[in-house]
Amino acid sequence: MAAATCRNTDIWAWIQNLPPLTQWKKDSMSICICSSNSSLATLSLNITKNISTKSISFSIFANFSLPVSLWTSKPIYVLSPSTNLLGDENTIYYLISIFIQDVFKYGPTKNINPIKIPKIDPTYNLKHIFNVSILTLVFLVCIYEAPTDLRFNCLKALKDQLSTMESREASKLLMRILGSNIEQQWMRCLNLAITNWKMELKAANQILKGPSPLFSHGFSTTGLWKVQLYCPIITMEIENTSGSADERLAFSLNYHHLEGVIQLNYKAIVKEKWIEVMVNIDNIRLDVVRLVSEKLLKDRGAGAAEKHFPSRMSLQLTPGPQTDILSVSVSKSSENPKKEIEIEKTIEGSFEPLNKVGVQVSAGETTTRVFKPWKFEETAKGDSGGLNWFLHDSNDGREVFSSKPSPMKMFQPKAWFKHRYSNAYRPFTRQGGVIFAGDQYGETVCWKVDKSAIGKRSMEWELSGCIGLTYWPNRYRTLYNETRRAEFKETLQLTLV
Repeated sequence: MAAATCRNTDIWAWIQNLPPLTQWKKDSMSICICSSNSSLATLSLNITKNISTKSISFSIFANFSLPVSLWTSKPIYVLSPSTNLLGDENTIYYLISIFIQDVFKYGPTKNINPIKIPKIDPTYNLKHIFNVSILTLVFLVCIYEAPTDLRFNCLKALKDQLSTMESREASKLLMRILGSNIEQQWMRCLNLAITNWKMELKAANQILKGPSPLFSHGFSTTGLWKVQLYCPIITMEIENTSGSADERLAFSLNYHHLEGVIQLNYKAIVKEKWIEVMVNIDNIRLDVVRLVSEKLLKDRGAGAAEKHFPSRMSLQLTPGPQTDILSVSVSKSSENPKKEIEIEKTIEGSFEPLNKVGVQVSAGETTTRVFKPWKFEETAKGDSGGLNWFLHDSNDGREVFSSKPSPMKMFQPKAWFKHRYSNAYRPFTRQGGVIFAGDQYGETVCWKVDKSAIGKRSMEWELSGCIGLTYWPNRYRTLYNETRRAEFKETLQLTLV
């Protein structure tokens, strides 16, 4: 059933069109955000004035026969009640900071520091950032506070609104403005709310289809590309699964999310007949981060140690205007693994009667293989260059992403995936993530670009990727295992001169 919306929720435009406070004929104004399909209930955003204190407050109401307040902001003091509410830029920034701080109140950490929003240029982006910040807050309030009659339809409407190209671009801009630390906090709040919503839908046997909630944004500057991404585990596509997870294990697995950072260096060198564009790895970091406290994971789940781990990472870099590309080449050959053979020879002698000497010679052979759990490959297909990492089982050499452990192996205490975040030979960081850096993966992918491209000053390049996460039991006794995947795509700018 389609979600019912009262109108297009352009809250900025609605506020802009309100008369000055002194001309209001009543104490509050409201805009309907969405309505229920099963009743006459609506969800609205209200602005209430207090002339005596020259202040206003924002509220979110669930309107039944009597309105129910779900959220109220702290008072916002208005410098001039006779002018437009959004006429003062400082008021706009203050409102955005209030919305962001109240989003954080629904997050896993309660330590909320004051937020100062830097000046946004050009100023027309203020409208979109204002809308996406307050709609995100309404989305979280709806998940945690709204009555059941309203929740499903309103969340569907808000999800659709936040999934538009305009909203996603505004979210990316907001994240860049806030900086990485506050961005992480924001995304953990949002993905915790999405996880709670998905768990509620799952318990009610409801399925909600739509765009992937994986959120990514890219940053381009001279010589550097950076992409940051986040995705709740519960929303990732299941690649393969075996067995069934009990309630405690499912809780631990679901209340984590993926955080990733991809940093690539590039150089554009002008040669006599072409431009050489070389891209190499600066840093790639993947982490599976808990969304709730360790205590809650222990009390209601199977513990914080039961979580997915990265098992595959594939990146593909494709230049936009491919008519300018002459060739692409990689710097790493396909694998040619070493096989060391040790030959042991022994000579045994013995003296026998009549001074006869008996001599026995024997030879043995020992084979040693040099093995690393992460296998790295570069690929070139068409005009695209690829960087790929595959995790392999250190016992039988099989790729983890596309295989399943045997039931016998699941209960072997010395299997490589047991106590995988603390043993000395772990292929992960102690926190359970991975880092691929230039010290081990310094290879480059090189494109030769037609020299005529210099006049374009910059080129668009597309970075797409697929990340695989796998769960095999760590300390918990279970036969359940699964692999999930998430994909992303970002457009980056390459400066030629």
